[in-house]
Amino acid sequence: MVTGVAARPGHLVAGIVASSGRCWLLTVPRRIRTLCGMSTSPQASDSGQDTTATDSAPSGKRVLLAKPRGYCAGVDRAVDTVERVLEKYGAPVYVRKEIVHNQHVVGNLRDRGVVFVEDTEEVPEGSLLVFSAHGVSPAVREAATRRNLRTIDATCPLVTKVHKEVNRFAREDYDILLIGHEGHEEVEGTSGEAPENVQLVDKPEDVDQVEVRDPSRVVWLSQTTLSVDETMERVNQLQDKYPEMQAPPSDDICYATSNRQVAVKAMAEECDLVLVVGSQNSSNSKRLVEVALHAGATDSHLIDYASDIDESWLEGVDTVGVTSGASVPDVLVFQVLDYLRERGWGEVEEVTTANEKVSFALPRELRKDLDENPNSPQSVR
Repeated sequence: MVTGVAARPGHLVAGIVASSGRCWLLTVPRRIRTLCGMSTSPQASDSGQDTTATDSAPSGKRVLLAKPRGYCAGVDRAVDTVERVLEKYGAPVYVRKEIVHNQHVVGNLRDRGVVFVEDTEEVPEGSLLVFSAHGVSPAVREAATRRNLRTIDATCPLVTKVHKEVNRFAREDYDILLIGHEGHEEVEGTSGEAPENVQLVDKPEDVDQVEVRDPSRVVWLSQTTLSVDETMERVNQLQDKYPEMQAPPSDDICYATSNRQVAVKAMAEECDLVLVVGSQNSSNSKRLVEVALHAGATDSHLIDYASDIDESWLEGVDTVGVTSGASVPDVLVFQVLDYLRERGWGEVEEVTTANEKVSFALPRELRKDLDENPNSPQSVR
């Protein structure tokens, strides 16, 4: 129970969150802290009001905490999949690549007996292998079959959707221009669906190198974790070159990526510093830093843990924005809030731009085994 705590005058209590034995009182100014009508997700709900952040900011040190932030439905599904596999079969559990791009999550799973491998050749023949949330190409699936591996596919369903789009347009013999970051696992898996049809467009200069067979049969698709603004810049470049280029049937950038970027944009202009909790190999986390700076934040940094914060970043800072990438558990965010509270940033205001209600079922292979063999032995090896 929390007693003796009251919201500031003119503020409403948005919620109470417990972390490390402490309770955080999240307050929202009555007029501005829930920014409705801004969601980019069809699955998000809002009140339909049209409210904008126009009130003057209160004086003194404060934290603006973005919502939504952290785990998306695809990451939650992938991590839950590995945990269920551990519970069902016991360690070791093999996972191709990192299940999600977060050091904390991967480290915890590794400590519990998960073995992360770069290639299927590293997995003993006949073992069980989980594919990561970022997806794999048909060639990887074929390699797993050759080694007689039993596989469970934890690919995010929104990534799978892009794979299906590649297959559809490849069957119709389109040239597919895939906007994404070279070397990213999702891009490798997506382009691997039809390598003879796909050309990767990463940087602005890549547009000049693109050549297509028929300008009337061109389509662009994208990696799901990109900056919305950066993606549209590349699309506009390509559209200038190929005016008849088609767009994907539905938005390829996932709802969670878009929603987290919108939340950062909503608060960035008020922030002297925006701290993004996330790992360096997380594309969507790195994009949040870029979005914050582009949207008006004075400074922004990507951190894995509160201990990564450089004290010099806080010099002369009144308002700190805090958010996290789609593969980050909220415990890491609350550690950052603890760190800031100890240094005088004790007031936390939550800035809400969408309420996400998306969830995905566990992979079919795992559901089938859990349903059919609830009392089976805890090892298949």
